[in-house]
Amino acid sequence: MTRLTILFLSLSFLSCSQLMSPQSKSITKKYFPELEVDINTPAFEKKKGFTTHEELLTFINKLQSEHPEIVSIKYIGSSQKGKQIPMVLFDKMKRSDSNSKVWIQGGLHGNEPASTEGVLYLMDRLLNDNQYTYLLDDLHLAFVPMANIDGYEKHDRYAANGLDLNRDQTKLMAPESVVLKQAFSDFGAEVALDFHEYRSYRKDLSQLRDYGVAARYDVMFLYSGNLNVPENIRSYTQQVFVKNAVDMLFENGLKTHDYVTPVKIFGDLHFNQGSSNARSSATSYALTNSVSSLIEVRGVGLGRTSFKRRVNATFLVGLSYLQTTVANQADLKAEIRSAIEAQQAATVISKKKRVNQTIEVIDLDTEEEVLLDITVHDALQSTPELQRTRPTAYVILATEVMLIEKLKVLGQKLEELTEEQSIEIEKYIVTEYTKDAAKYEGVHRQNVKTEIKNSSKVFPKGTYLLYLDQPKANLAIEVLEPEADNSFVSFNVLPTNEGDELPVYRYLLNKKL
Repeated sequence: MTRLTILFLSLSFLSCSQLMSPQSKSITKKYFPELEVDINTPAFEKKKGFTTHEELLTFINKLQSEHPEIVSIKYIGSSQKGKQIPMVLFDKMKRSDSNSKVWIQGGLHGNEPASTEGVLYLMDRLLNDNQYTYLLDDLHLAFVPMANIDGYEKHDRYAANGLDLNRDQTKLMAPESVVLKQAFSDFGAEVALDFHEYRSYRKDLSQLRDYGVAARYDVMFLYSGNLNVPENIRSYTQQVFVKNAVDMLFENGLKTHDYVTPVKIFGDLHFNQGSSNARSSATSYALTNSVSSLIEVRGVGLGRTSFKRRVNATFLVGLSYLQTTVANQADLKAEIRSAIEAQQAATVISKKKRVNQTIEVIDLDTEEEVLLDITVHDALQSTPELQRTRPTAYVILATEVMLIEKLKVLGQKLEELTEEQSIEIEKYIVTEYTKDAAKYEGVHRQNVKTEIKNSSKVFPKGTYLLYLDQPKANLAIEVLEPEADNSFVSFNVLPTNEGDELPVYRYLLNKKL
């Protein structure tokens, strides 16, 4: 291969369609050989393309007809183009309280086909392979194999309105985000998996070494370092669930790493590692005290190159998480109980730790595996920059209808004052305010600083109370503390301005109203 060809291929992914691959056959053969395995999901019944929505419905309906005592299908809503979004439930023991609930999602980004195909493959093997059917005795499972149908049908990352559904999990602007989050909240998952694929040939990576590099890892794991996720849940996720999956992938000849993504900082290429943003699934799910991971399989832009390998990697991670859940049900439930009882301080702003690391990449000139020294901003080693006393409850004016609706979708239980009442509260006064000129994910974001003032205020009957002793309350901190990066104020769900008193208050007394 000439150097000119190498450079062209490393840059051309931006103009390639999903059905083309920038990867040379020699790199595929050397590092990512296709598996010789039979997979009976719809994409493998044809030579081109991926599973369509219609093919997916046929596939899951067949599973239901063959296993009616286990499988049920619920349509949780419609895409913006009117396609029904199926959620498939496996419930052999009919909701025994002792069994653990696991949420498994794919296809949130429409250009990541191995996520959907891998979820379908996992569903099929759990029902039809005697090696794995025992898992259904101890689990309640909810599968959403194609979350972003409109994007998936045109091999596009985004929903029909141009929004990224994995940046929409606090502001909930896309219809799909609302129905997916409502279904997740109603299900009450103890373990949650969101399958994705990542792009291994990137413009920023093409600038490294002589002629660029490509990412090497078959699978990368994204799990939360958000400090509002109790420390025991963060540790248990990493040390038990992620570790077991990494071990299984290693045994199957697959390379893994924590998820790192390139980012330019003052012109230099750095990398972010780990998750802290509640606007995406890994942290959003974890804030509900679930063991949560977003799984990135190497695949975006590769078409059907190594497709069985990618689908099987997805299957293996899902299988490992299910096996770990079944083997540790008592410990899992104990960790979740401890997390709910933790009641730690509310972290409003945190900072990632800057560290030096070495990752493995493929040099596109030599096609050799090389080590690359990188600067990493690690969310898994975050420290607080702004913390506040955890309130007993947030008090929210009944006029804030949109906030109340979104909080309910996020799984928050709200009570109402039954009569007018004077309450000792802390109020937020906006002392600094700017608004971004450019839109991010459909909104002009607001940036605020507030002053907290003690006050006695009379609240009318019907004022809402959100107590923080409930299982999903840590998510409320992320959306209601105004300076938080993914708050309702930040995403302009709650418009404000300098000098305003926000219609959300903090109640700190250790007794219920």
